[in-house]
Amino acid sequence: MPQRLQIAVPVPLPRQFDYAWTVDTPAPAPGCRVVVEFGRRKLVGVVVAQIAGALEGLKPILEVLDNAPLFDASLWALIPRVAHYYRAPLGEVLATALPVGLKRCEPMVLPERRVLAATPAARSVAVPRGAKRRLLWARLQRSVASEAELSAITPGWRKPVTAWIEAGWVESIAVSPWAPPPILAPAPPPSAAQNEAIASVRAHGQRFGVYLLDGVTGSGKTEVYLRLAADALARGGQVLLLVPEIGLTPRLVARVRERLPGRVAALHSELSEGERVEAWAAAARGEVDVIVGTRSAVWTPLPRLQLVLVDEEHDASYKQQDGIRYHGRDLALMRAQVVGAPALLGSATPSLESLRNVELGRYQRLHLPARVGAAKPPRWRLVDLRGQRLRDGLADTTLTAIGEHLATGGQVLVFKNRRGYAPVLLCHDCGWHAECPDCDTALTLHRSAAWLRCHQCGHQQRPAHACPQCASLALVAQGAGTERLENTLAQAFPGRPLVRLDRDTTARKSSFAAAIDVLLRGEPTLIVGTQMLAKGHHLPAVTLAVIVGVDEGLMSADFRASERLAQLIVQVAGRAGRAERAGEVLLQTHLPEHPLLTTLLHRGYAEYARTALAERCKSGLPPVGHAALLRAEHTDAAKADRFLLDVLAACSSESRADLDISGPLPAPQPRRQGRWRFQLVVIAATRGPLHAFLDSALAAAYDQARDRTLRWSVDVDPINFD
Repeated sequence: MPQRLQIAVPVPLPRQFDYAWTVDTPAPAPGCRVVVEFGRRKLVGVVVAQIAGALEGLKPILEVLDNAPLFDASLWALIPRVAHYYRAPLGEVLATALPVGLKRCEPMVLPERRVLAATPAARSVAVPRGAKRRLLWARLQRSVASEAELSAITPGWRKPVTAWIEAGWVESIAVSPWAPPPILAPAPPPSAAQNEAIASVRAHGQRFGVYLLDGVTGSGKTEVYLRLAADALARGGQVLLLVPEIGLTPRLVARVRERLPGRVAALHSELSEGERVEAWAAAARGEVDVIVGTRSAVWTPLPRLQLVLVDEEHDASYKQQDGIRYHGRDLALMRAQVVGAPALLGSATPSLESLRNVELGRYQRLHLPARVGAAKPPRWRLVDLRGQRLRDGLADTTLTAIGEHLATGGQVLVFKNRRGYAPVLLCHDCGWHAECPDCDTALTLHRSAAWLRCHQCGHQQRPAHACPQCASLALVAQGAGTERLENTLAQAFPGRPLVRLDRDTTARKSSFAAAIDVLLRGEPTLIVGTQMLAKGHHLPAVTLAVIVGVDEGLMSADFRASERLAQLIVQVAGRAGRAERAGEVLLQTHLPEHPLLTTLLHRGYAEYARTALAERCKSGLPPVGHAALLRAEHTDAAKADRFLLDVLAACSSESRADLDISGPLPAPQPRRQGRWRFQLVVIAATRGPLHAFLDSALAAAYDQARDRTLRWSVDVDPINFD
């Protein structure tokens, strides 16, 4: 029957839009996708509500894409809450929650996965004539066969097999791509600390509670996840397991599948659109029991959700940096709270946010203080670079240690959190350096590809043969990235296998997982990589970890820089000595007496975190205080600045009370992609005044934003201020 429908449309406006359902059939339910005309465009919207009212003047719904709501009841109830907290339009939040394949103006089409097998009736049938048919028949008689296997025998298999199906000699069987293996791998005996952590969660019962699993690297946090997940599956529940990096997903999925008697699916950006939609929809129907995925997997509908797990909870990649700036860890906790399920946050270097919540009694802290089995903590050593001759950033002491570990059969990891050959190409005669024309930042030299690239906006250009300013040929690559370290190590240790792992070498699908498989063979190998190597990978043959470029993080003006650096150092160090052989960590620095380094080396991350939290308490900075960031971007710097000034002026003095407001000021990187960037930083002791100010500021922003070339955004709980 005709009905007025409220539709959330993916546009940056803080409201929904009414459309008319004019067909004499039941209107689509809230949570279903529909196609609507918005201006001159056709967009996919989501039905929010069926409301009373006249239909005159309303545009009609053009098409209904779903027969039933896409979201389970708890997720549907949570999404408006997320939109309110992050001060984001509901339509854009719903669009963020959907896989890319469901944002098109077309119904969801799911592949049907089937295998073929001979029936008992086929035993009494004579073997068919023809060589290819005999091969097909023999294959089907032996066991079930996939379509791919039959295609490998002959591309023309469909015609004879279809005839055999019609005769009742072959049957087509629907299968799940997520079915568990017939025989599960045995579980290793848990340590006393693992048993204690598991018992603590079990004792709390099946209700909401947050547990911080604070375990040193190699302490067996994954085993705790698996045992608690098995409990949830035994109760008929579903499990959400988040990881920060795509590279962690394949190996973790394999481990989960071999251990848990449930259907396991992965969700991450390396999957095709069709694969992501298939897994997302299967989870929504309850046909998948465990979802393992990166940040966006937190939006997966899970109608029987009973356990939420967040691995490496401290990792900054859980925070979305564009669009809806949500934090995957925090949203995962909100999901657990809505359904009344326990949530476990795991890390060897817990975030200060989580440690603050432990202090306030909101989280329960569980400890795994030692590595499992015979593995021991690595031995740390500072390499004082002052006065030393360096070879592309590597000291002779470091090169000697690398050679010793390779000679004794160990693998060596050299960590540098900067990809490319060199971060600057400059003229030795006049001082000119290659700069991005759109960002005013230095272009990074990628020598093997013969490109200068901007790591901010993606601009690239060929390196000049002579200085464009003075025509000198004295162009010098200054500094070192992973590509340069790779070349230097190849020259220092000729003939040794060498693997470089950064975004440049792992751009192809599954290339990172393939490289890890090579390293797991255990052969003496040099490994050069960026922070993707610091995220939970188990490389048992690594006996030496070398950390290069520490001083850059020690000199940052960002108040979070020391926390990120401390976490990175500990995580990289944790790759060494994870098996029987002892591990060693070399930390190269010109600042060996720096308090952060001495605290980490002599007293550990826990003491660093305690000191850092005490400093935040004095300063009122997050996580003790609460922050929001309003950004404006324009090709004209004055217009971006004026917009924020007008927004601030429109906010009443009452809404600004009890707030620390800085700006508008140019962003630390003031120009990016040809646009000037300004920002307001707002800090409050409690959330109430902060969010009251945001309500006032956003109302003013929507009113002031008449220039369509101006971009603005709000970031609640920002982790970067650049």
